[in-house]
Amino acid sequence: MATDWLLTQNERMKKQGIFNWTLPAWVVQVTDTAPDGTTTVRRVNVCPSAGVCAKHCYALGSDSGYIRFPAARARHLRNLRMVLDTPLLWKERMAAELRHPRYQRNFESGKMGHIRIHDAGEFYDDFYALMWMEIMRGAPEGLTFYAYTKEVSRFRRLVEPNPPANFKYVFSRGGKEDALIDPTRDRDADVFPTLEDLQAAGYSSQAASDLLAVYGPPRVGMTVNRHRKGMTASFGELQQRQDIEAARRRARQQTKASSSS
Repeated sequence: MATDWLLTQNERMKKQGIFNWTLPAWVVQVTDTAPDGTTTVRRVNVCPSAGVCAKHCYALGSDSGYIRFPAARARHLRNLRMVLDTPLLWKERMAAELRHPRYQRNFESGKMGHIRIHDAGEFYDDFYALMWMEIMRGAPEGLTFYAYTKEVSRFRRLVEPNPPANFKYVFSRGGKEDALIDPTRDRDADVFPTLEDLQAAGYSSQAASDLLAVYGPPRVGMTVNRHRKGMTASFGELQQRQDIEAARRRARQQTKASSSS
Protein backbone atom coordinates (compact mmCIF):
# COMPACT_ATOMS: atom_id res chain seq x y z
CA MET A 1 0.00 0.00 0.00
CA ALA A 2 1.36 3.45 -0.94
CA THR A 3 2.38 5.73 1.92
CA ASP A 4 0.53 9.04 2.20
CA TRP A 5 3.61 11.22 2.60
CA LEU A 6 3.41 14.76 3.95
CA LEU A 7 6.63 15.67 2.12
CA THR A 8 6.84 15.31 -1.66
CA GLN A 9 9.27 15.97 -4.51
CA ASN A 10 8.74 17.59 -7.88
CA GLU A 11 11.06 16.58 -10.72
CA ARG A 12 13.57 19.40 -10.21
CA MET A 13 13.80 18.90 -6.45
CA LYS A 14 14.04 15.14 -6.82
CA LYS A 15 17.19 15.53 -8.91
CA GLN A 16 18.66 17.69 -6.15
CA GLY A 17 17.58 15.34 -3.35
CA ILE A 18 15.23 17.93 -1.82
CA PHE A 19 11.83 17.19 -0.27
CA ASN A 20 9.04 19.80 -0.16
CA TRP A 21 6.27 20.78 2.21
CA THR A 22 3.60 22.79 0.40
CA LEU A 23 0.49 24.77 1.28
CA PRO A 24 -1.85 26.48 -1.18
CA ALA A 25 -0.69 29.90 -2.32
CA TRP A 26 -2.15 33.22 -1.20
CA VAL A 27 -5.88 33.47 -0.33
CA VAL A 28 -7.77 30.19 -0.10
CA GLN A 29 -11.43 29.40 0.49
CA VAL A 30 -11.86 26.36 2.73
CA THR A 31 -15.35 24.82 2.68
CA ASP A 32 -16.52 22.92 5.76
CA THR A 33 -19.57 20.67 5.82
CA ALA A 34 -21.35 20.02 9.12
CA PRO A 35 -23.03 16.67 9.99
CA ASP A 36 -26.41 18.21 9.15
CA GLY A 37 -25.22 19.06 5.64
CA THR A 38 -24.83 22.82 6.12
CA THR A 39 -21.66 24.37 4.78
CA THR A 40 -19.49 27.27 5.88
CA VAL A 41 -16.63 28.87 4.01
CA ARG A 42 -13.43 30.10 5.64
CA ARG A 43 -11.26 32.60 3.79
CA VAL A 44 -7.64 31.94 4.75
CA ASN A 45 -4.75 34.17 3.72
CA VAL A 46 -1.83 31.74 3.60
CA CYS A 47 0.56 34.49 2.42
CA PRO A 48 -0.35 37.53 4.56
CA SER A 49 2.73 39.55 3.58
CA ALA A 50 2.39 38.94 -0.16
CA GLY A 51 2.65 42.07 -2.23
CA VAL A 52 3.25 42.31 -5.97
CA CYS A 53 4.35 38.67 -5.93
CA ALA A 54 0.70 37.60 -5.70
CA LYS A 55 0.07 38.94 -9.21
CA HIS A 56 3.02 37.03 -10.64
CA CYS A 57 3.07 33.94 -8.41
CA TYR A 58 4.15 30.80 -10.29
CA ALA A 59 1.87 28.68 -8.10
CA LEU A 60 -1.17 30.64 -9.31
CA GLY A 61 -0.30 30.61 -13.00
CA SER A 62 -2.75 28.99 -15.41
CA ASP A 63 -0.18 26.45 -16.57
CA SER A 64 1.18 25.71 -13.09
CA GLY A 65 0.94 22.11 -11.93
CA TYR A 66 -0.56 23.45 -8.71
CA ILE A 67 -3.56 24.68 -10.71
CA ARG A 68 -3.79 22.14 -13.54
CA PHE A 69 -3.63 18.92 -11.53
CA PRO A 70 -6.58 18.21 -9.19
CA ALA A 71 -4.53 15.75 -7.12
CA ALA A 72 -1.92 18.43 -6.38
CA ARG A 73 -4.58 20.99 -5.44
CA ALA A 74 -6.28 18.46 -3.18
CA ARG A 75 -3.01 17.58 -1.44
CA HIS A 76 -2.16 21.23 -0.77
CA LEU A 77 -5.64 21.88 0.60
CA ARG A 78 -5.35 18.77 2.77
CA ASN A 79 -2.09 20.11 4.18
CA LEU A 80 -3.73 23.43 5.01
CA ARG A 81 -6.68 21.74 6.68
CA MET A 82 -4.31 19.73 8.86
CA VAL A 83 -2.39 22.73 10.16
CA LEU A 84 -5.60 24.73 10.65
CA ASP A 85 -7.81 22.09 12.25
CA THR A 86 -5.48 19.55 13.91
CA PRO A 87 -2.16 21.40 14.31
CA LEU A 88 -0.74 19.28 17.13
CA LEU A 89 -1.62 16.06 15.31
CA TRP A 90 0.01 17.45 12.17
CA LYS A 91 3.16 18.34 14.15
CA GLU A 92 3.32 14.81 15.60
CA ARG A 93 2.86 13.26 12.19
CA MET A 94 5.53 15.45 10.60
CA ALA A 95 8.03 14.68 13.35
CA ALA A 96 7.37 10.93 12.97
CA GLU A 97 7.69 11.03 9.17
CA LEU A 98 11.08 12.76 9.35
CA ARG A 99 12.43 9.71 11.17
CA HIS A 100 11.61 7.47 8.20
CA PRO A 101 14.64 5.88 6.44
CA ARG A 102 13.87 7.63 3.13
CA TYR A 103 15.01 10.94 4.69
CA GLN A 104 18.16 9.38 6.13
CA ARG A 105 19.53 7.76 2.97
CA ASN A 106 21.10 10.97 1.70
CA PHE A 107 23.03 11.93 4.78
CA GLU A 108 23.98 8.36 5.67
CA SER A 109 25.84 8.27 2.34
CA GLY A 110 27.66 11.49 3.24
CA LYS A 111 25.19 13.93 1.67
CA MET A 112 23.00 16.27 3.67
CA GLY A 113 19.26 15.74 3.46
CA HIS A 114 17.25 18.90 2.72
CA ILE A 115 13.64 19.84 3.36
CA ARG A 116 12.25 22.95 1.68
CA ILE A 117 9.42 24.41 3.73
CA HIS A 118 6.79 26.00 1.46
CA ASP A 119 7.22 25.32 -2.20
CA ALA A 120 4.09 27.49 -2.02
CA GLY A 121 2.43 29.10 0.99
CA GLU A 122 4.01 30.82 3.97
CA PHE A 123 4.58 30.94 7.75
CA TYR A 124 1.16 32.54 7.94
CA ASP A 125 0.86 32.98 11.73
CA ASP A 126 2.97 32.80 14.90
CA PHE A 127 1.65 29.47 16.16
CA TYR A 128 2.30 27.71 12.86
CA ALA A 129 5.81 29.21 12.57
CA LEU A 130 6.70 28.16 16.11
CA MET A 131 5.49 24.62 15.46
CA TRP A 132 7.95 24.41 12.58
CA MET A 133 10.75 25.62 14.86
CA GLU A 134 9.93 22.79 17.29
CA ILE A 135 9.80 20.22 14.48
CA MET A 136 13.21 21.30 13.22
CA ARG A 137 14.80 21.20 16.67
CA GLY A 138 13.57 17.63 17.14
CA ALA A 139 14.49 16.40 13.65
CA PRO A 140 17.11 13.67 13.09
CA GLU A 141 20.70 14.83 12.88
CA GLY A 142 21.80 15.44 9.31
CA LEU A 143 18.57 16.98 8.03
CA THR A 144 18.68 20.64 7.03
CA PHE A 145 15.54 22.73 6.53
CA TYR A 146 15.34 25.89 4.44
CA ALA A 147 12.74 28.40 3.30
CA TYR A 148 12.17 31.54 1.29
CA THR A 149 9.92 33.88 3.26
CA LYS A 150 8.32 37.30 3.07
CA GLU A 151 7.36 37.20 6.76
CA VAL A 152 10.22 39.50 7.75
CA SER A 153 8.82 40.99 10.97
CA ARG A 154 7.57 37.60 12.16
CA PHE A 155 11.05 36.13 11.67
CA ARG A 156 12.67 39.09 13.41
CA ARG A 157 10.51 38.37 16.48
CA LEU A 158 10.32 34.58 16.52
CA VAL A 159 13.29 33.15 14.65
CA GLU A 160 16.25 35.54 14.71
CA PRO A 161 16.69 35.53 18.51
CA ASN A 162 17.20 31.74 18.60
CA PRO A 163 17.04 30.01 15.19
CA PRO A 164 17.22 26.21 15.02
CA ALA A 165 20.78 25.19 14.12
CA ASN A 166 19.49 23.14 11.16
CA PHE A 167 17.38 25.93 9.63
CA LYS A 168 18.46 28.32 6.88
CA TYR A 169 16.26 30.98 5.36
CA VAL A 170 16.32 33.79 2.85
CA PHE A 171 14.02 36.80 2.72
CA SER A 172 12.13 36.92 -0.56
CA ARG A 173 11.36 40.28 -2.20
CA GLY A 174 8.01 41.28 -3.63
CA GLY A 175 6.17 41.45 -0.30
CA LYS A 176 4.66 44.11 1.93
CA GLU A 177 7.67 43.99 4.26
CA ASP A 178 10.44 44.45 1.70
CA ALA A 179 11.45 47.70 3.40
CA LEU A 180 12.41 45.70 6.51
CA ILE A 181 15.01 43.64 4.63
CA ASP A 182 18.53 44.83 5.46
CA PRO A 183 20.87 43.95 2.57
CA THR A 184 23.91 44.53 4.81
CA ARG A 185 23.03 41.53 7.02
CA ASP A 186 20.12 39.59 5.49
CA ARG A 187 20.15 37.02 2.73
CA ASP A 188 17.60 38.05 0.12
CA ALA A 189 16.13 36.63 -3.07
CA ASP A 190 14.44 38.36 -5.98
CA VAL A 191 12.74 37.32 -9.22
CA PHE A 192 13.82 39.04 -12.45
CA PRO A 193 12.47 39.20 -16.03
CA THR A 194 15.79 37.98 -17.52
CA LEU A 195 19.16 36.62 -16.47
CA GLU A 196 20.75 39.86 -17.73
CA ASP A 197 18.51 41.90 -15.39
CA LEU A 198 19.42 39.58 -12.52
CA GLN A 199 23.16 39.96 -13.05
CA ALA A 200 22.95 43.72 -13.61
CA ALA A 201 21.28 44.09 -10.20
CA GLY A 202 24.19 42.31 -8.52
CA TYR A 203 22.40 39.02 -7.85
CA SER A 204 23.66 35.49 -8.50
CA SER A 205 21.45 32.94 -10.22
CA GLN A 206 20.24 29.86 -8.32
CA ALA A 207 19.32 28.05 -11.55
CA ALA A 208 21.96 25.37 -10.99
CA SER A 209 20.50 24.40 -7.62
CA ASP A 210 17.76 25.67 -5.34
CA LEU A 211 20.18 25.20 -2.44
CA LEU A 212 22.20 28.19 -3.68
CA ALA A 213 19.49 30.31 -2.07
CA VAL A 214 20.88 29.37 1.34
CA TYR A 215 24.44 28.23 0.60
CA GLY A 216 25.42 30.59 -2.20
CA PRO A 217 26.05 34.36 -2.30
CA PRO A 218 23.85 36.49 -0.01
CA ARG A 219 21.87 37.98 -2.91
CA VAL A 220 20.36 35.24 -5.04
CA GLY A 221 17.98 35.60 -7.95
CA MET A 222 15.86 33.60 -10.34
CA THR A 223 14.24 34.44 -13.66
CA VAL A 224 10.50 34.58 -14.08
CA ASN A 225 8.58 31.46 -15.12
CA ARG A 226 7.52 31.21 -18.74
CA HIS A 227 3.85 32.04 -17.97
CA ARG A 228 4.88 35.37 -16.40
CA LYS A 229 7.02 36.71 -19.24
CA GLY A 230 5.11 40.01 -19.31
CA MET A 231 6.86 41.17 -16.12
CA THR A 232 8.93 44.29 -16.80
CA ALA A 233 10.96 44.60 -13.58
CA SER A 234 11.98 42.46 -10.63
CA PHE A 235 9.59 41.69 -7.78
CA GLY A 236 11.64 43.98 -5.54
CA GLU A 237 11.52 46.88 -8.02
CA LEU A 238 7.79 46.47 -8.62
CA GLN A 239 7.14 46.38 -4.89
CA GLN A 240 9.23 49.48 -4.31
CA ARG A 241 7.25 51.35 -6.97
CA GLN A 242 3.99 50.24 -5.40
CA ASP A 243 5.15 51.29 -1.93
CA ILE A 244 6.19 54.73 -3.19
CA GLU A 245 2.86 55.25 -4.93
CA ALA A 246 0.97 54.11 -1.80
CA ALA A 247 2.96 56.60 0.32
CA ARG A 248 2.17 59.41 -2.13
CA ARG A 249 -1.50 58.47 -2.04
CA ARG A 250 -1.54 58.59 1.75
CA ALA A 251 0.22 61.96 1.72
CA ARG A 252 -2.37 63.37 -0.72
CA GLN A 253 -5.22 62.07 1.44
CA GLN A 254 -3.70 63.58 4.58
CA THR A 255 -3.20 66.93 2.82
CA LYS A 256 -6.80 66.87 1.60
CA ALA A 257 -8.08 65.98 5.08
CA SER A 258 -6.04 68.77 6.67
CA SER A 259 -7.21 71.39 4.20
CA SER A 260 -10.87 70.48 4.66
CA SER A 261 -10.77 70.52 8.48
